[in-house]
Amino acid sequence: MYGMSTPQGHPQRWLILGVICLAQLTVVLDNTVLNVAIPSLTRELHAKTSDIQWMINAYSLVQSGLLLSAGNAADRYGRKKMLATGLALFGIGSLVAGLAGSTAQLIAARAGMGIGGALLMTTTLAVAMQIFAPEEQPKAIGIWSAVNALGFAGGPLIGGFVLDHFWWGAIFLINLPVAVLGLVAVVILVPETKNPRGDRPDLVGAVLSTIGMASLVYAIISGPGHGWTSARVLGTAAVAVLVLGAFAWWESRLEDPMLDIHFFRDRRFTGAVAGAVLIVFGMGGALFLLTQHLQFVLGYEPLEAGLRTAPLALTVVVLNFSGLSARWSTRLGTPASIALGMVCMAGGLVSIAEVDNGGYLGTLLGLLLIGAGCAVANPAMAHAIMSAIPPEKAGVGAGINGTLAEFGNGLGVAVLGAVLSSSVASGESFADGLGAGQLVGAVAVLLGGFVAAGLLRRAERVSA
Repeated sequence: MYGMSTPQGHPQRWLILGVICLAQLTVVLDNTVLNVAIPSLTRELHAKTSDIQWMINAYSLVQSGLLLSAGNAADRYGRKKMLATGLALFGIGSLVAGLAGSTAQLIAARAGMGIGGALLMTTTLAVAMQIFAPEEQPKAIGIWSAVNALGFAGGPLIGGFVLDHFWWGAIFLINLPVAVLGLVAVVILVPETKNPRGDRPDLVGAVLSTIGMASLVYAIISGPGHGWTSARVLGTAAVAVLVLGAFAWWESRLEDPMLDIHFFRDRRFTGAVAGAVLIVFGMGGALFLLTQHLQFVLGYEPLEAGLRTAPLALTVVVLNFSGLSARWSTRLGTPASIALGMVCMAGGLVSIAEVDNGGYLGTLLGLLLIGAGCAVANPAMAHAIMSAIPPEKAGVGAGINGTLAEFGNGLGVAVLGAVLSSSVASGESFADGLGAGQLVGAVAVLLGGFVAAGLLRRAERVSA
C-alpha cells in the first residue's frame, strides 16, 4: 500500500494503532521522566548543573532538530522502515543510558535516543493517517493525542515510583521491553507506506533544517539561564534565522522539496500552524508553572504533585478514548472545536491563577477544564495540519506538527518563566508571580484559538 489509506481503512487498524501508541508513549514519557531523577544523578554520577542541563537538552535538541528530516525520510523510504528504525535506536539508546558510568556517556545516549524519538514522533502519526479511512481519522488522532497527555502526566509518577524501588538507570531500562515488543509488532502488523515519487534525498535541506531548528530551540531554552541579550543566546538565534532563511530559499528552488513552501499559502495550514504554536506556548509554559505552584505554593512533595496533576491527563484520556471529543468535533466542525477547546483551556488557567488561591479546589477545576479543552482542540488542530498536506507527505506533516509542539513548548517555558522572574523581582510574592504567568498563558491560548478558528473558517468558506 503506497500513500493513500483505503476507503475502509486497514483491517487491523485498531491493533496497529495500539502498537504505535505504545511506541509514542515511551518517547513522551522520556521527555518528563528524567526531571524526577535529577537529585539521584547529581549524587551518583557527581553531575554538575551544566551536565544535568545537557542530559535534558541533548534529547530535546536532537529530536526537535531532526523532526522534519525524519518525517521526510519516512515519506521517501517507507514509514514502516523508519518506525522500526526509530524503535531500535530508542531501545539501544535506553540501554546505553541505563548502564552509563559517566555524565558524558549518558549525554551521548540521550542524543541517540533523540534520533529514535524524532523517527517515532513523525512515523506514528503518519502511519495513523494512512491506515484509517477519513471518517475514522479524528477518533484515531484523538487517541494518539490522549497517549501524549498520558505520557506527560505519567512521566513524573512512573519516574518517582521506579526511583523509590530501584537505582536511577532503571528509568531508562524500562523502555527496553516496550521497544522490543513494539519492534516485533511493527514488523508483523504494520503495512509499508511511502510516497510513490521522490526517492532522491534532499541532503542540503536535511542539514539546514536540522541546524536551524536545533539552534532556534537552543536559543530559547538558553534564554532564561544566560539572559536574553547574552552573546550565546543572540548568536544562536542569529544562526537559526540565517540558516532557516537559507532552508526556505533552498526548498523553494527544488522540484521535489522536503518541505513544500507552498503549503504556507493554504489558509487551513497557516491557521492550524499559527494556532498550534500559540496554544502550545500557553499550555507548555503554564503547566511548567503549575508544577511549581503545587510544590512551592501548596506545599506538595514531587510525587504527590504529580498525582495532583493527573486529573488533566485522565480527562483527556476519557474524552478521547471514549470517542466523545471526536463526536463533538464532527458535530461542531474544526474551527468551532478549536475555539471551544481554547476557551475551556484559558478558563482552566484563569481558575488555577485566581480561584481559591490557598487550596487545591481552584487548581482541580482548572485541570478538568484544561483537560476537556485539550481533548477537543488538540486532535482537531493536528487533524487540520495533517488534512492540509497531501497524504503522500504525511511524514513531513507529522514532522511539522512535532516541530511546532517542541518550539511552542520551549518558548512557553522560557517566556512565562521570565514573567515569573520579573514579577518576583518587582516585589510581588512567588504565588502572585505564578498567577501572572498563568494569566499570560491564558491570553496566549485564547488568542491562538481565535486566530486558528478564524483562519480555518475563512479557508472553509473559500474552498466551499
